[in-house]
Amino acid sequence: MTLYPEIEPYGHGMLDVGDGNRVYWETCGNPDGKPAVVLHGGPGSGCSPWARRLFDPAAYRIVLLDQRGAGRSTPPASAYDTDMSFNTMPHLLADLELLRRHLGIERWLVWGVSFGSVLGLRYAQTHPGVVTELVLTGVTTGSDAEVALLTRGLGKIFPAAFERFVGELSAEERSGNLAAAYNRLLESADVEIRERAARAWTDWETAIVPAPPRSVERYEDPVFRFGFARTVTHYWGDGHFLGEDGVVLRDAPLLKDIPGTLVQGSLDFGNLLGMVWRLQQAWRGSELTVIDEVGHNAGAPGVAEVMVAATDKYARDRAR
Repeated sequence: MTLYPEIEPYGHGMLDVGDGNRVYWETCGNPDGKPAVVLHGGPGSGCSPWARRLFDPAAYRIVLLDQRGAGRSTPPASAYDTDMSFNTMPHLLADLELLRRHLGIERWLVWGVSFGSVLGLRYAQTHPGVVTELVLTGVTTGSDAEVALLTRGLGKIFPAAFERFVGELSAEERSGNLAAAYNRLLESADVEIRERAARAWTDWETAIVPAPPRSVERYEDPVFRFGFARTVTHYWGDGHFLGEDGVVLRDAPLLKDIPGTLVQGSLDFGNLLGMVWRLQQAWRGSELTVIDEVGHNAGAPGVAEVMVAATDKYARDRAR
């Protein structure tokens, strides 16, 4: 796999973003290089050192952050007394702007995976003047249809796993928004209910999205498992806090002046709705590369190579 060597941050800190929240950030590579920010998935996964290797460290000033409640940011979503009402899409968008200004960056490339692609797309649509390019993989737009597919539609493909998944819910809850129903369980005052729900949620995610070993290992950590499941269901159960269903796809033409690279596995179940293709068709200046026999996995062979080629190209464009 063509990745750059492992590197360590030359700077890091905790940014006070208000509401009692502090967001962890780090910078790697060349302090005078082309700025790029990395948006992790989940939501709630936290940033990974692996993402640093997608950028030429001599050409890029690479910024990674843990979104609210994730990773090293505080307070963690894994703490039951953390108020999740301060963790929404508008909050995350505002945090990115605070961090950009804090680091003295005028404009930056935005890289995102899975939920990070939703966040990156909406950030670019609402702040187009500060985004130079977008590089996205495991692309999703945060629509209700995508959530319904991942929580209910795939039950026809994984019937046994789905029966175990909905087994935690009442008959009435099974007919409604499954993510919202699970979020209610994860907010229960009963710790046993919360723990059982977190396990059932991550078991379902593992069933529908074959996870790399690192993710499976993290799901075995009850602290990470609860914080992750709580954050995902918080967002999925409330329309990703986008305010309007389908708004990311609707506003795709706003990206017309921003070059974009979309990298998608052919076996990513999100493709069943054709969202990434529809996004690319509506976004003039974007390019879509589909990698055969790959699912929802940014680290799969072929995916990383295309992303590295994209970041290399955008670095060369800057140098001209």
